[in-house]
Amino acid sequence: MHLERTNYSSGAPLEAKAGYSRVVKVGPFVYVGGTTAVQADGTVYGKNDGYAQAKFVFEKMLKCMAEAGANASEVVKVKLYTTDMSRAAEYAKAYTEIFKAIKPLFTMVGIAALNRPSQLVEIEIDAIIGCTQKLQ
Repeated sequence: MHLERTNYSSGAPLEAKAGYSRVVKVGPFVYVGGTTAVQADGTVYGKNDGYAQAKFVFEKMLKCMAEAGANASEVVKVKLYTTDMSRAAEYAKAYTEIFKAIKPLFTMVGIAALNRPSQLVEIEIDAIIGCTQKLQ
């Protein structure tokens, strides 16, 4: 079996420098790597605001997924890493606004630190293009 692989960049300078992709699509499978609230100018969006950072990251990821042909309804797994679990309700609010009806797998994990102290969350998403939801 041969599945075509396509790498996508968000344009962040570190992607080229370090040698990684924001999104990798293999056949119908779309994987979005760990994404934080770093803006194009290198600053962190939503300083000290967990909801704003999570919402920004989800929107950034969905835009990247769209370039690979995937959309929010095809997301099957979301992993959120946070440096501050006391903000779980803020992250959950941003998540729920997009995924409540879709109900992908969801994991939230507390971690010690991210690349910058002002970063509160890093999120990964997996999607399968063409999957449909069977309501139960």
